[in-house]
Amino acid sequence: MNIISFFEKNGMITSFLFIAIIMLIADQISTRLLRKKIPGSAIAILLGLLLAYYGGMITGGEKGIADFPLFNGFKLVGGSMFRDFCIVSTALGVSFPVMIQAGKAGIISLILGLSLSFIVGVCVGLAFGYHDAESLATIGAGTLTFIVGPVTGSALGASSDVIALSVATGVVKAIVVTVFTPLVATKIKLDNPHAAMVFGGLMGTTSGVAAGLAATDQKLVPYGALTATFYTGLGCLLCPSVFYLALKAMI
Repeated sequence: MNIISFFEKNGMITSFLFIAIIMLIADQISTRLLRKKIPGSAIAILLGLLLAYYGGMITGGEKGIADFPLFNGFKLVGGSMFRDFCIVSTALGVSFPVMIQAGKAGIISLILGLSLSFIVGVCVGLAFGYHDAESLATIGAGTLTFIVGPVTGSALGASSDVIALSVATGVVKAIVVTVFTPLVATKIKLDNPHAAMVFGGLMGTTSGVAAGLAATDQKLVPYGALTATFYTGLGCLLCPSVFYLALKAMI
């Protein structure tokens, strides 16, 4: 068995090895070229998107780089199991007494974050020429997170193009939050667990919030990720139901 055959038959090993290489390259770019002004995780996301686009373009497939036999392990790594595991694991290390202190501020931040993001997403959908409630609700849900978008689109029967647009919108939001969080953290006094929980509730994107807070202060990551995780769950409940029905009534 040659080395290529070994890696093809052990897709998980190959995918994790490849991810490690991407993270190493991204970290070096962030440290040596950008002086850590842009977190390495944001650069890694961009590199991953470029590789996914390249893979899909070359093979004519739909799974990005996973369409190459050598990288078939990414089908599992990029699936829902690892995604949900990552979301849940970010809540480890949270202090319950500190979490309670967020109180009303945490609840208000969740409500504002969900509502404002959905409205922005609907405006994006209108700008792209969509006018039916199903498409607008799906794109609005994608603005919450790239997880809520597909969940909402599948529930409402939206087209695959609309669902793809919702995912793209959520990914852009995650990258923006990742990049700008450490840049504005000092100005918005994002330096304590309470502020991190409110921030997570407002932004919502778990991956963006976690990466941005990691570049700011790693101790804040569990708190921001906790409310961001609630944000994702509430979005999956509200977007295909309450938000969609309200939007349909207006249209």
